Amino acid sequence: MKQLLNFIPLIFFFVFLTIYDIFAGVQALMITATVSFLILLLIYRKIDKVELISYLMIIIFGGFTLYTRDPNIIKWKVTIINFSFATALLVSQFVFQKNLLQTMLGKEIQLDPIVWNKLNLLWISFFMFCGVFSLGATYYTSDDFFWIFKVFILPGASLLLSLISGIYIYKNMNKSANASN
Repeated sequence: MKQLLNFIPLIFFFVFLTIYDIFAGVQALMITATVSFLILLLIYRKIDKVELISYLMIIIFGGFTLYTRDPNIIKWKVTIINFSFATALLVSQFVFQKNLLQTMLGKEIQLDPIVWNKLNLLWISFFMFCGVFSLGATYYTSDDFFWIFKVFILPGASLLLSLISGIYIYKNMNKSANASN
């Protein structure tokens, strides 16, 4: 349900972008993101930090895009989110010696610390790659390609990496369970 509510604003954004222009798309994104945010708040009575940050970035970058009439500003949201996630995972692991993935999932999933660290590095690499690719796509590709990348390719790649991560976790859960027996 949460994933659907988070994806609906992207669909509205893409539809309005295609039918009208970037600014109508940004307005649709901001409105539907607000509605989705309020629905999540009503249903779950709590908002995750990632959802809150994502929502605030839509409102801030969308607002600046509409105010300045510069479509590149909303494109920077994608880049900043990816670099922010990569940085948070990187700093938590190498500066604070705390694996954020393990912190978030470790209560339900028991894995060897080496497995958690490899998984963390995989996601850091993914977010860095997406940030760099997004930055390049902002300035060196057509707007049409960028929006296809943002609305379809990036979520598809995230889903694929989530599936790969799930398989990797499942395989290593069995090893951890066998090692503890």
